[in-house]
Amino acid sequence: MNPEKAAIKTIDEYIAGFSPDIQTILQQIRTTIQAAAPDAQETISYQMPTFTLHGNLVHFAAFKHHIGFYPTPSGTEHFQAALARYKSGKGSVQFPLNEPIPYDLITEIVKFRVEENLAKAAAKRKRK
Repeated sequence: MNPEKAAIKTIDEYIAGFSPDIQTILQQIRTTIQAAAPDAQETISYQMPTFTLHGNLVHFAAFKHHIGFYPTPSGTEHFQAALARYKSGKGSVQFPLNEPIPYDLITEIVKFRVEENLAKAAAKRKRK
């Protein structure tokens, strides 16, 4: 592991480690997530920018040729049709840097994950 990455404690520090063009994209993703999940908390988890709300909500990260977006397996499954054109895995999707980032789709996925996490939290409270 890169020791510099291990020392990153905030999303601002994470974003600052990239070139200005990538910083712009990362900041726009951050702003998009904040707008879709205004009550979510920011943190760094798995050395990636992470938003939490009653547990992990979404993570994102920059790579050489893509932005990795991690909305958990349920997030990718629910939006399978919309994500079909992107390389994806269980709980992850890659948005190529040579294409426009689908901020509207990110908004929809984050809102879905907010509802999902709030429902899980409410169900837990009922069981107690």
